Amino acid sequence: MKYPKFLKENDTVGVCALSAGVGKKLEEYDASLDILRFNGYKIKEKGNVRINDERGGSAKSRANALKTLYKDKDVDMVMCAAGGDFCYEVLPYIDLETIKENPKWFMGYSDPTSVCLMITTKLDIATIYGLNAGSYEELKYCEDNLSIIKGDLITQYSYELYEDKEGFLSDERMFIHPVYWKGNNKETKFKGRCIGGCLDVIKDMIGTDYIDMDNFNDKYKDDGIIWYFDIFAMSSENVYRTLLQMKAAGYFKYTNGILFGRVLFDSNFTEMTYEDAYNMAIGDLPYLMDVDIGHSSPSMTMINGAIIEVESSKGKGFINFILK
Repeated sequence: MKYPKFLKENDTVGVCALSAGVGKKLEEYDASLDILRFNGYKIKEKGNVRINDERGGSAKSRANALKTLYKDKDVDMVMCAAGGDFCYEVLPYIDLETIKENPKWFMGYSDPTSVCLMITTKLDIATIYGLNAGSYEELKYCEDNLSIIKGDLITQYSYELYEDKEGFLSDERMFIHPVYWKGNNKETKFKGRCIGGCLDVIKDMIGTDYIDMDNFNDKYKDDGIIWYFDIFAMSSENVYRTLLQMKAAGYFKYTNGILFGRVLFDSNFTEMTYEDAYNMAIGDLPYLMDVDIGHSSPSMTMINGAIIEVESSKGKGFINFILK
C-alpha cells in the first residue's frame, strides 16, 4: 500500500467539485476554508467549485479539474469540495495514470466514496474518507481530522453525543443523543485492512470496472479486511439486499469485521430493522453498528488501505490506524 505524504505547514490543498458545487452554501464553505488556512494551509481551487448547481460542470470538466490538481506540483493534497449525487458520472473520465504518477492524498466524504475506492483498489494508493473541503467546523471530530491529515495518527475514541436527521436538517448543530456502539458480541476486537465509504454509493460500483475488490482482497487476504459503511438514506431492505450482493460478489471473502455507521434517514417497508438486515446478511461475521462513521455526526476519519484496529466494549470503543 502506498501512502502519500501528509500535509505540513504552508502546504497547498487543491479543491475541486467532483460532485456538487458549493454555491448554495458559500458562507459555510468559506468558513471551512478559513479553518484550513488557520491551520497553516494554502488553498487552490480548480473548476467550478463555487457554482450553484448539483454538478460542478460536465463530467469531463470535473475529471479534468482533478487531473490538473494531481499534475500541479504545488498542490500537496486534493479534497473534494462537497458531496452530492453525481460523482459517478466522472468515473469514466478519471485519469488513473496521472494519479499513479503523482500520488497525493485524496480526501472526500459521501458521494466521493467512488473516487476513494477507485484509487485505493485499482492503484493501491491509500485515500481518506473524512471531510469535504467545505465541511470543517470548530468541532472535536474536525480537529481530529486535522490531526490525521498532517500525519498525527491519533487514537479516535467514540464520542459522547451525536445528532440525528433533525440536527442534520437544522441550521444549528444538535448533539443531544448518547453514542452507543452495539455489536453482535458483548466485546468486539478485530483488525485488518480498512476499506469502505458511503454504502449508498458503493452499491452502484458492485460489478463495475470502477472498483477492483478481487485485487484488493487477494493482495491483503493475510491481513484480513475490515469494511466500514456510512449509510445515508437506504432502507433496511435495500441495505440487506446490497450486503447479500456484496457477499455474492466475493467482497467479504477475507473480511474480519464490519463497522456500520448510524443510519441518518432510516426507513423500512417490511418492519425489517437495520440490525435484522445485518444479522441476516452477514451475521456470521463480527460487526459493530451505530459507530461514529458517516452522516450522523460526529464522524471519525477513515483511511482506506491502512491497517485498522478496532476495540469496543459496553457501548464505547476506539480505532487506531497503522500504515504498513
